[in-house]
Amino acid sequence: MRGLSTSARFAKHSGMSVPKKDIEPEIDIVEEDEESSLPQAHESEAAPVEGRGRESLAAGRDAILRFAKLAPSQPGVYRMIDARGDVLYVGKAKNVKNRVRAYARPAGLDTRIERMIAATRALEFVVTRTETEALLLEANLIKRLRPRFNVLLRDDKSFPYILITSDHWAPQILKHRGARTRPGHYFGPFASVWAVNRTINALQRAFLLRSCSDPFFASRTRPCLLHQIKRCSAPCTNEIDFGEYAALVREANAFLSGRSKAVKDELAGEMEKASQALDFERAAVYRDRLAALSAIQAHQGVNPRGVEEADVFAIHQQGGFTCVEVFFFRTGQNWGNRAYFPKADRSISPGEILAAFLAQFYDDKPCPRLILISHDIEDRALLAEALGTKGGHKIEVSVPRRGEKRDLIEHALANAREALGRKLAETSSQERLLRLLAETFGLSRTPRRIEVYDNSHIQGTNAVGAMIVAGPEGFRKKDYRKFNIRSAELSPGDDFAMMREVLTRRFKRLLAEAPLLSVLREETEPFRARPDSDEDESPCPDVVLLDGGQGQLNAARDVLAQLGVDIPLVAIAKGPDRDAGRETFFVPGRDSFKLPPRDPVLYFVERLRDEAHRFAVGSHRARRKRDLREAGLQEIEGIGPTRKRALLHHFGTLKAIERASVTDLMQVDGVSAETARRVYEFFHEGAP
Repeated sequence: MRGLSTSARFAKHSGMSVPKKDIEPEIDIVEEDEESSLPQAHESEAAPVEGRGRESLAAGRDAILRFAKLAPSQPGVYRMIDARGDVLYVGKAKNVKNRVRAYARPAGLDTRIERMIAATRALEFVVTRTETEALLLEANLIKRLRPRFNVLLRDDKSFPYILITSDHWAPQILKHRGARTRPGHYFGPFASVWAVNRTINALQRAFLLRSCSDPFFASRTRPCLLHQIKRCSAPCTNEIDFGEYAALVREANAFLSGRSKAVKDELAGEMEKASQALDFERAAVYRDRLAALSAIQAHQGVNPRGVEEADVFAIHQQGGFTCVEVFFFRTGQNWGNRAYFPKADRSISPGEILAAFLAQFYDDKPCPRLILISHDIEDRALLAEALGTKGGHKIEVSVPRRGEKRDLIEHALANAREALGRKLAETSSQERLLRLLAETFGLSRTPRRIEVYDNSHIQGTNAVGAMIVAGPEGFRKKDYRKFNIRSAELSPGDDFAMMREVLTRRFKRLLAEAPLLSVLREETEPFRARPDSDEDESPCPDVVLLDGGQGQLNAARDVLAQLGVDIPLVAIAKGPDRDAGRETFFVPGRDSFKLPPRDPVLYFVERLRDEAHRFAVGSHRARRKRDLREAGLQEIEGIGPTRKRALLHHFGTLKAIERASVTDLMQVDGVSAETARRVYEFFHEGAP
């Protein structure tokens, strides 16, 4: 064992802070035997383990009993570890010793638990002061370590917010992600960037608040296009005075804070006054603002009257998959929904999945005062207490049975069923394409992980290699990687050498960091793609696709041969005139070939290749812009130190220059129409 941690080391192990004083639960927790809380066997899943599996199960139980002697009889978190040192499972318990000993009982465990026990060779423990702290730590460790036997939350991105700043005399409205470090009023979360953008566009029409950056604002000498299309009141050029703009800001804050009816009534009253005074132009402005506010609420669908602030969670299972649908209600308004598909064994009940999901979901997010859930969960009161401790206010976790809150649950359940149905249909189609791809390219098994490589550069400068990953669930964007080409020995534009460098770095790191893969490697045989397994998280690809022809294929074969790696390779050469649908495929040991124009595999491979190209080009442009900031605007033909100073003096920042139109650029002293066009095209590749 690597050591028994005490509560004094809690913060070090958990990576988060907790209150210094003990946290006492508001309800009495009845003491019970921890063994009774382990998952019970399902009749259809309790098949005995035979042969070597039975021996492994016995070895796992022996290891658990050995470590259980040193386990604390206190609240805490335990980690089950396999022979390679990988964490298999993270769990929490009120009495760690009792819970761990329960895993060693001879019968009554389902197949999933027996597989986990059979793989266990060591345990680690972290003692906490309360079960509440144990629950928070458990969620934190699961998200960080991603053990294969836990319920795992996927696609855990931060949610976008709307921010109305307060650090400038003319506050700005903008989309915000991440830490709330800038002074202002934050409204959210919104379920998607699309929902935020749509809402901001409508709010600009309703309240005419600026969205430009402070340097861009300071450099304006005349109103921008947003003022002309009636989406900004142009405080930058004093088209509106400070008092009137401040009133618009107050109205926007009031609307987003839930006082939408009062704001709309006030606007309707002003419209009526203007109309009675025969000031129809002014009345039309108020009419358009009211229409914009109505459009925001019309897009929100369900808007409950009795629920001011809540998150609604509904879970649905079908075909071995699980969907958790989340709706966000703030200030009595529906701010969108999102579907999640957590990774969980099909034997785990909806309540267990939902409990694990909630703890991980709120690990790094603010929590509302009310959480509505479709299925009751074990330790519901404990979860509410833990989230309340973390958030600093009382939180209620409720399973509504009737009324408006139950209607919200039913609405979320309907969306969960539809989302899971779409997911199953997409997965079925994707599985079929993967099977066809395996047949087309002669693969020994249906691929679960496909890696696609491409390079991007301009005459060898700012060269970037890119890797994208796809599998049965579609593109795995969290696994994308970019490689800044470093070798000084490369000839500018040598695509083959770039491919060699990218693949060498990728597979050297893969072999060094993945002990699971090294186990598969035999001394007399090259390293091969992973064998058939129900584990989809292996970092080893089943096939590698290369954007290129025979040259790229030869370069890749040389690299993999030198590293002792045997993974199927396919190179995709673009057709004549780079026409899609006329690609030539190169596979080792076969003549080059084309696929029929309407072949579904051709469309599938084109989609993979195009995604790799998009990611490579995007990474290249980002690197080129960073270099531009260091080298200055002199890289653009016709821009010297004098014009560079004039541009920066006029616009304030390089970002503002990037956003400027040709007409705006021509307003700068010394910048002709031709020079303005060059500057614009430099920042907007492919612009007419």
